[in-house]
Amino acid sequence: MNAKKGGDNARIDAWLLTATLLLAGFGLVMVLSASGIMAERDFGDKYFFFKRQLMFTGVGLAAMLACMQIPRKVLYSLTYVWVGLAVTMLALCLTPLGASVKGASRWISVGPFSIQPLEYAKVALVFYLAYFFARKQDLVRTFSVGFLPPFMVTGILSGLLLLQPDFGGAVVLCGLLFFMCLAGGTRFSYLFISLIFAAGAGWMLISSSPYRFKRWTAFMDPFASAQTEGYQLVQSLYAFGSGKIFGTGIGAGQRKLFFLPEAHNDFIMAVVGEELGFVGMSLFFLTIGFFLYRAFRIAMKLTDLQDRFTAFGTTCILALGMVLNLAVVLGTVPPKGVAMPFISYGGSSLTVSFICAGILLNLSRRVEA
Repeated sequence: MNAKKGGDNARIDAWLLTATLLLAGFGLVMVLSASGIMAERDFGDKYFFFKRQLMFTGVGLAAMLACMQIPRKVLYSLTYVWVGLAVTMLALCLTPLGASVKGASRWISVGPFSIQPLEYAKVALVFYLAYFFARKQDLVRTFSVGFLPPFMVTGILSGLLLLQPDFGGAVVLCGLLFFMCLAGGTRFSYLFISLIFAAGAGWMLISSSPYRFKRWTAFMDPFASAQTEGYQLVQSLYAFGSGKIFGTGIGAGQRKLFFLPEAHNDFIMAVVGEELGFVGMSLFFLTIGFFLYRAFRIAMKLTDLQDRFTAFGTTCILALGMVLNLAVVLGTVPPKGVAMPFISYGGSSLTVSFICAGILLNLSRRVEA
């Protein structure tokens, strides 16, 4: 599906585009199924969330087309602009412009909508790290050049997230940094030591916060607090168990009937598991596996270093989101607000998922068949 010779006028990876559209279409169906009851109760319109997600999909598709067409050199030339915008947006969350939900200011209110800067900060960080590692390859194994700058930039973004507070978002940015450093050539000894310090700091943040500590203990044994902190995870596990082999059928799930909080957001995959069962989840895994295969294939076949790092980091954004979301709903990691790319309800997450796909499709023109 790619052109015979890489170049800006070559054809895009049509297989990746097909997988993207399949995931987005499936997401619309599942948002409709998962959100109807709640939307009718809260807004008197069972299609309320679906219509908004349909609008977000239109915005995302437009963003994807724009990222496919804008010359990559233009995107690269604005690297520090993207980082500056990300810092500014995260800082605005801490001002009166920030929208506070359940004690956390992670959004910026824009009329009837909210923007989650974390999603855009992921892309800005990837552009910076790709630029940095491509330009500093001769010094990447030194401490002062290859280690400090990327860790300082990530530290600033993560620090702003912790002030919101958004511990899970900071963990995701640190995960992106770790994988980009591995690909970029940072000394593993530096990464290993930083992992030890990060683990210690993470435990201090968890143990010093009663809320985080309760979520940690609930994750360790959710059924011991099935009516309190462990409620959401227990309901998620019940949903997967109810799905069995073939599921209850789309629209016929029971856990979304006010049993499972955030059924159309972070825990939408529990609804998928209940309504489509083992077979449906397996087909979904195959689809995201194929998507990630095509994305990583693009990164591996690119010859320009900045192109390669950008494609790798962009794929990591989506891969981390997919893996962490599934890990949360299946109870293998502590609960944190990580949306499933292309599937979960939410404008910022969906738009950035399309932006990542658009960047990958743009870069796929430079891949040789």
